[in-house]
Amino acid sequence: MELSRSTYYYGRSHKDRPEGKHGGGRPIPGYCKTRTGRIVSDDEVSEWICEVIEGEGCAYGYLKLTVCLRKRYGQVINKKKVHRLCKELGVLRPQRKVKPKHPRRLARNRVVTGSNQLWEADVKYGYIEGERRFFFVMSVLNVYDRSVVTSHIGLHATAEDAAITLGNALWKRKLLHSEHKPVIRTDNGP
Repeated sequence: MELSRSTYYYGRSHKDRPEGKHGGGRPIPGYCKTRTGRIVSDDEVSEWICEVIEGEGCAYGYLKLTVCLRKRYGQVINKKKVHRLCKELGVLRPQRKVKPKHPRRLARNRVVTGSNQLWEADVKYGYIEGERRFFFVMSVLNVYDRSVVTSHIGLHATAEDAAITLGNALWKRKLLHSEHKPVIRTDNGP
């Protein structure tokens, strides 16, 4: 039938499974233990969670509830179990949304219709084994025809080197004194 063995057995194992049962992972035990070794059911732990929330009068998150259960009742309990029990009880608060600290500025995509409208610049580096030092290559590419306008190869790549390289690129394309200069895009933004 030209059916791989893993596909055949995957389908068989899922057909034999009873309805509503998940496929993997360890089954939920329904209990946890205290430090002394006494077994406590999940229902009792749920009651303790409700007591802590009502007694304190403030909204606890599941992480603080986990610490509280460990301290007050001597539970050996995982934060994931407390999260599951809080979810079953319906006492989880909605998660806050993290707002970015600064507005994200994305580069506008441009329609490039001709040469020398958009250039891309990037700096790469490599290691010279015999001299135990790095070398740098800064290339300026014309986006329209993907040609290298100019490049800089040296043992350092400073802002001054970048400015000189861009000046050389403008001079090579006879755009140094032109009114319409290309837009330069780097991986640090426009």
